[in-house]
Amino acid sequence: MSKFYGLLDVEFTAAMVYFHSKGMAQELIHNLKYRKQQEIGTILGTLYGNELKESGKLAKIDFIIPTPIHKKRLQERGYNQVTTFCEALSKELQIPVDNEVLFRIKHSKTQTKKSKEKRAEMKSNDFEIRYKDHHEGKHYLLVDDVITSGATIEACAKTLLEIPNSKISLLSIAYTQS
Repeated sequence: MSKFYGLLDVEFTAAMVYFHSKGMAQELIHNLKYRKQQEIGTILGTLYGNELKESGKLAKIDFIIPTPIHKKRLQERGYNQVTTFCEALSKELQIPVDNEVLFRIKHSKTQTKKSKEKRAEMKSNDFEIRYKDHHEGKHYLLVDDVITSGATIEACAKTLLEIPNSKISLLSIAYTQS
């Protein structure tokens, strides 16, 4: 994903599918995100986990980090749509998920209708880290559902990179040009 070149020092970036309006990826993501079909995350995570395991590209990852949603959004939706995908990846890759290091502290309206400029206004201070000594010097796989402008995952990555000697790789279910 070239949109991060020069913005972040990342080890590896990948997306499972390309997202375009009215496509199969959009239907899958919308069912996962808005229609409570969490099993889609499990199925996709298992499939992609197998593919990534065979490639060996993620062999040096220490923790999988789902892009967090604000606690208010979590109450509204009932779940973080990225979590089941991450749990399935974790099972296939034998890498633990860590939901206790990165938190979204600023609640905002959904970004799906925002322009590229409005998405870019997202700041690293929308997120916070709470890490312990064992988090230092680790390689994190930061995972999101869809990367559009890249603003959310970039803000999360910059926050995680505040952990001393950490490395970041980025992964998403879907990727789109913006």
